[in-house]
Amino acid sequence: MRRLVLSITLCGIIIACQTVPAISAVAGQQQPATATVTQPKPKLKPKPKPKATVGKKQNSSAVTKKQATTGKGVPQNSLGGPSISADSAVLIDAVSGQIMFAKQPHKHRAPASTTKIMTTILALEYGDLEKIITVSDKAGSVGQATLQLDPGEKISLGSLVEGALIKSGNDACVAIAENIAGDEATFVDLMNRKARALGAFDTNFENTNGLPNAKHYSSAYDLALMARYGMTLPRFADTIRKKEAAIKSIDPKSTLAIRNTNKLLWMYEFADGVKTGTTNAAGKCLVSSATKNGRQLIAVVLDAPGRFEDSIRLLEYGFNNFQAIKLAEAGDEAAKFQVYEADISEIPVVYGNAIEYLGKKAESGSVERKLVWSKPQIAPIEAGEQLGEAQYWLKGQMIAQAPLYATKTAKSKNIFKRLISGAK
Repeated sequence: MRRLVLSITLCGIIIACQTVPAISAVAGQQQPATATVTQPKPKLKPKPKPKATVGKKQNSSAVTKKQATTGKGVPQNSLGGPSISADSAVLIDAVSGQIMFAKQPHKHRAPASTTKIMTTILALEYGDLEKIITVSDKAGSVGQATLQLDPGEKISLGSLVEGALIKSGNDACVAIAENIAGDEATFVDLMNRKARALGAFDTNFENTNGLPNAKHYSSAYDLALMARYGMTLPRFADTIRKKEAAIKSIDPKSTLAIRNTNKLLWMYEFADGVKTGTTNAAGKCLVSSATKNGRQLIAVVLDAPGRFEDSIRLLEYGFNNFQAIKLAEAGDEAAKFQVYEADISEIPVVYGNAIEYLGKKAESGSVERKLVWSKPQIAPIEAGEQLGEAQYWLKGQMIAQAPLYATKTAKSKNIFKRLISGAK
């Protein structure tokens, strides 16, 4: 009986020692700026939770993950910049997506023909550009800006894409939709799904070309996201920089010379896209891009009486006032990860990639680093295992991030050593 009681007691102790809740912590160091460090020790016995704080206390107004990834929470003109005529606008870096200027970036507005950015993205991803399609009665009857397509006309999908992006053909968009999805309504559903996948949460499409519809809207930030994604597609990037093109119809044979509606391609030597849009409801809109000294920026202005001048001001502001600021190199040590019930007490962690952002030198001291741990602070931990990520924040916006990896292996303590250490 005594042996049985002893065995039951020992099993209870072992279970108690092994049952440790998963812990997520936030940590930071003053490298290069102030942050908050919190690494709570797992509770093996009921006792007050230890606190460890280094550096200045963080602002209590938290920024959600959605705000960090979508730019939510960036108020009008919070980042400074030029005065523009646009009702809403945004300027981002094409590579990182970092926001450099924002004026009501999430305001819902009629996007007009900038809608065609998404239409052509889906055409390039789902369609065969060499395929010859027959223009339907519906596509051939679409009015306003058109390629003058006739019902029954045969033309390649690739030509329709050029016609939609360069000439802003409304009829081309309907023909594209019917070819890809069978009908425009089904295609519009695909457009909305793709928008959500890209993080464009302030967008709802009701048609493929941007013709007026009260339920059809987007935002400056969402359109920047779409353009940024589109420019990763070689055919899209090549088409939007063309000043002129020739659209060839297969049957009946004909050639239509078209000229890009984006006058910025002539006005600004560094311009290389993207798309205009104009309706009474939307006003004058422009999604533009430019590349200078190896850097590409994207500007969006909606309801902008001086859309081309606004865009040049924004792009020049980005090129002239921001530079690449490196905060850490890949492989640099980021912090010590405290680990419990292990053969070692801490593990050096390193950045998985270099950290840099586009900013002003005067702002570099305001960048806040947060180390977010995703791995519980309990052994075992393997060398090379990702333990969390480093996040860099500026003015409520996450501007850079990198995974954090363990450089050493931490093995679990022997169960009898754990029992002895727990009894002391």
